[in-house]
Amino acid sequence: MRTLKFLLQKEFRQILRNSMIRLAIFVMPVVQLIIIPLAADYEVKNINLAVTDHDHSAYSQQLVSKITASGYFRLTSYNNSFKEAFKAIENDKADLILEIPRGFEKDLIRENEQKLFVAVNAINGTKAGLGGAYLGEIIKDYNNDIRLKLVVPESFNPFPVIDITSSNWFNAEMNYYFFMVPGILAILVTMVGGFMSALNIVKEKEAGTIEQINVTPIKKHHFILGKLIPFWVLGNIIFSIGLIVARVVYGIVPVGSLPVLYACISMYLLAILGFGLLISTFCETQQQAMLIMFFFMMIFILMGGLYTPIESMPGWAQVIAQFNPAGYLIEVIRMVVLKGSGFRDITPHLVKLGIFAIVLNGWAVFNYKKTS
Repeated sequence: MRTLKFLLQKEFRQILRNSMIRLAIFVMPVVQLIIIPLAADYEVKNINLAVTDHDHSAYSQQLVSKITASGYFRLTSYNNSFKEAFKAIENDKADLILEIPRGFEKDLIRENEQKLFVAVNAINGTKAGLGGAYLGEIIKDYNNDIRLKLVVPESFNPFPVIDITSSNWFNAEMNYYFFMVPGILAILVTMVGGFMSALNIVKEKEAGTIEQINVTPIKKHHFILGKLIPFWVLGNIIFSIGLIVARVVYGIVPVGSLPVLYACISMYLLAILGFGLLISTFCETQQQAMLIMFFFMMIFILMGGLYTPIESMPGWAQVIAQFNPAGYLIEVIRMVVLKGSGFRDITPHLVKLGIFAIVLNGWAVFNYKKTS
């Protein structure tokens, strides 16, 4: 224990005396947690719409007004030629084209039907898909309004009607931040813990101080623990700061208990720090460690369920996601913060994270080459 105590003192001094490391650990995660949820919004707005109106009737004007009044679309072109509207798409000034045919109002009144043409710029698949869906819903709603105006209620045949009453559980107001902030907090803890631990041992190698440590009687597991514990403490501090920011800035108060959250984050930090230290034992330079950690970090973020549900991924991707510790942390934080899940609910996740921690740290200890 005395040996470990001296190692911990050395590590804390090295970490805290470096102003850039202090900035990266304490300031950057706070700024990112404030900015990213405000920018990374699932909702698509300001969709540029070009309208080609061949009818110029009262009904076509009402339809265009209803679309622009929705708040999702911005009318950038209104003309009589489809070619002119298509030029707007080619020049990236429009995302969708709505073509209203000649005789739109007349055919709608006389024949009770009419067709509209929608052309979507599908280069941005997400914006195109959501924009087309929004436009379809608005046109459908407008069609129902017209139908109520034109059809006499007595002429309806009495068809059965199904009314749907829905309620949103765990996030009643469908607040985007309540869903996104816990996931981003998990990723920030992953990035800080993973990168810092991955660079730690390599920094000793580049500075040449690793040789001095290797000729001492320090045991390998003492050395790895000396590298792991400081970042484990700092990781918990970062997580605590993140919870405070989530409460102050976004009004997010965990429904579940804090001991459950800290039990999970403590276990997770053991796993991700062990992974970073394992990478550090393999690498000889900080550049190598950064590149390898960046490769895995992209997998952790994109395949952890932060933006895309794991259940909607292909089968092979779901298998890979089972070996992604970040996915378990994101899911647990959302469960505890939004649902109020307890230890019984997150036990399977804790067990898996515990296995990751044992395997990765044990591998790091085994792979650390020490000469006596």
